[in-house]
Amino acid sequence: MTRIWTALLAAGMLLLAVPAAAQELTEDRVRQLVLETIRENPGIVMEAVAILQAQEAEAQAGAQAEVLNEQREILERDPNAPVFGNPDGDVTIVEFFDYNCPYCRRAMPELEVLLESDPNVRMVMREWPILGEGSVFAARAALAARKQGLYEEFHWAMMGMEGRAEEPSVLDIAEAVGLDIDRLLQDMDAPEVDEHIATTMRLARDLGFTGTPSFVIGDQLVPGLVESARLIRLVNQVREDQAN
Repeated sequence: MTRIWTALLAAGMLLLAVPAAAQELTEDRVRQLVLETIRENPGIVMEAVAILQAQEAEAQAGAQAEVLNEQREILERDPNAPVFGNPDGDVTIVEFFDYNCPYCRRAMPELEVLLESDPNVRMVMREWPILGEGSVFAARAALAARKQGLYEEFHWAMMGMEGRAEEPSVLDIAEAVGLDIDRLLQDMDAPEVDEHIATTMRLARDLGFTGTPSFVIGDQLVPGLVESARLIRLVNQVREDQAN
C-alpha cells in the first residue's frame, strides 16, 4: 500500500506543479488534496494498482527474458543435467521438479504422453529439492544413480511412488530398480551432485520460479502442472518460431 500511496502522491504533486509554484504548497497540503481527490474518485486507487501491476509485470518479463538469453546454454546444454527423450531433439523442455511435489507426480503421465508422441523432444531434468530433507535425499540419490546408469528408471519409479520420499522409502525404490545401495550412498556426496543442485537453485531464483513443477519451453516460462495437450502445443509453437 505504501508504494500505491507514493505513486498517488507523486502524481498529485505533478498535477499540482503549477499552482504549487505560485502558492508554495507543502507536501502535507498535497497529501490532503490527493486524499480529497481519492474520496471523490475512489476508482483512482484501483487504476493506480493496475498501473503498478502492469509495470511490475513488464519489468519481470524483461528480466526473465534477459536471464533466458544469458543462461540458455546452461539451461539446455548443461552436461551435468540428465536428459530424457531424444538427446538430439529439435525442441528442448527443461523441468524443475521435486520428488515430494504432488503436482510433479501428476505431471509424470503428461510428460510421458509427450515423449511417446514426439520423438524429437529432448527433456532436461533439473532436480530442485525444496520440500524438506526427504526431497534433498531423494534428489541426491537420483543424481548419484547416474553413475550406475539407472537415473531414468529411478526417476520414474520415484515419481510413481506412494507417500513421501524420505530416506527409507528412497532406498527401498533404489534397491527395487537394481541400484547398488552402498555405492549409491557414496556417490551421493560427489561434487557433481552438489553442483547440479546449486545450479538449479540459482537458475530457479533468477527465472523467478516459486514452486514445482516449473518448465522452460523455448522462450516460455511455464509454472505449474501442464497437461500433455498444452505441452504439445507449446512444443509445436517453438518449432514454428524456429522456422520463422
